[in-house]
Parts: sequence; C-alpha cells; structure tokens
Amino acid sequence: MAVILDGKKLREKIFEELKIKIDSMPVKPSLAVILAGNDPSSIIYVNNKKKCAEKLGINSLVINYPADVTEAEVLKKIQELNNNENITAILVQLPLPKHINKSRILNAIAPEKDVDGLTTYNSGKLFSGEKPYVYPCTPKGILLLLDEYKIEPEGKHAVVIGRSNLVGKPVAQMLLNRNATVTMCHSKTKNLSDITKTADILISAVGKKVVGENMLKNNCVVIDVGIFRDETGKISGDVDFETVSKTASYITPVPGGVGPMTIASLMLNTVELAEHRK
Repeated sequence: MAVILDGKKLREKIFEELKIKIDSMPVKPSLAVILAGNDPSSIIYVNNKKKCAEKLGINSLVINYPADVTEAEVLKKIQELNNNENITAILVQLPLPKHINKSRILNAIAPEKDVDGLTTYNSGKLFSGEKPYVYPCTPKGILLLLDEYKIEPEGKHAVVIGRSNLVGKPVAQMLLNRNATVTMCHSKTKNLSDITKTADILISAVGKKVVGENMLKNNCVVIDVGIFRDETGKISGDVDFETVSKTASYITPVPGGVGPMTIASLMLNTVELAEHRK
C-alpha cells in the first residue's frame, strides 16, 4: 500500500514555523482579497483564507462585490490596493463573473503584491527560468509535499494531466526547473494510459475521474489535485484512490492532500511578499 502524502500534517508544521516568524516581524503582512459575486465555493474559500491569515497574525481584508460589479470598479480597487503601502499581498478570488476579463484583472495587480503568482510578469519569470516574486500556490504546495517526503524530481519522468494556467502549466515548468522530464497530457491526448504507465510521478489536475486501475506502473508517486463531489455526493478526486493506492509508492488523499498545501503556500507567499519589501 502507498504511503499517504499528508498535506494536513505538513500544513500544520508550516503554520507553526510561520507563526513564529510573523510574531517577530515589526510590521505584519497584510492580505487583501477581492471577491466578486456569490459563488458558494468561493465564499467558503475566502472565509477559510481570512481565518487562516488572522490565526497566523496576518492582517486580512476582504472586499466583497455583487455579481454585477463593473470591471472598471474592480480595476479601480486593485489600483488603490497597489498604491496602499499597508497592503503587502493582493488576491482576486476566481472564478470572476463572466462579464469581467480575468486576464485584465489579474494583470492589474502589481507583480510585487501578486500573492497567487498569476500575473504575466510572474508567470514570465517562472517560464524563463528566473525566480518570480512568488510561485503559484498549488504547484508550490505540490513541490513542498514532494520535498517533505524526500521525493526528488530530478531525472524522473513526471506526467501532468491538465494544462491550466493555475496548476498544470506552472507545475510542469517547476518540475522542469528541478530537472524532471515532463510530459503534459490533456483532454485531446490520445492513449492516455500508455503515457501514464511511463510516469515516475503523476500529477492530475482536471476535476474529474481520469486515473484508474492499471493506468500506472508500480511505485509511481501520485498527486491528485482534483476535488469535486461525485454522483453520490461524496468528495472525490481525479484518481481512483482505492485501486491506485495498492500499486503507488506515495499518494495524496482527497481531501487532505493538495488542498491544505495550497492554503499553506498562500500564507507562505503572503509572508514572502512582505519580506521582499524590506
């Protein structure tokens, strides 16, 4: 049976270390979160982020807008936050209402306050092999989890399923930067299982059940980023945990694997951005 990559346990370890660091900082980090609309999942995520930040001693500000907020109004608020010296990190909760241009909004955030690492500036730094202000939260959390369990990407074949700007592309690049050989798969990939069977490390981030029995070689490391409710209402991930955990060497549970590491990385990034300003 696979060893469980315990994201909750590592998150608590990171939080303990962060709390000590924040307590010693003369000026506390400040995280501003913009929430537009009333998406139930987004409201839960934002409330969790606020609670985590405050528990650690990070100043937290949530700006709520109705779903019909104009793009101009959100852009104006971002500019205000960019110019506010008391705010060290800015996050725009996704998804945004459909009438708002996501790229325009994200790129309005000053790169040095871009806590999600999603501006074109920070993405460009990552993809050119330079160090961005911060790395995107979920990919960063995945690499921290691998490091905690001493799983070295160098020389390994990593297969990434999913090509989003949020997870798939950045985690592939971060693995490349760590000298892994990376194959990217997506909805148009043919013979997916032929490719996944060659993986030493498999990362799936598509939000539906795609990885099942007999799709992986023995002792593969499996990182399941997907989280959704299946037809029975049970929280599930991209990977069939019951069957895959019998042949994998390490595997993340859903929930309790990558999710806690995403919030841990967000808090790490918030502190790192505050430290950059020294």
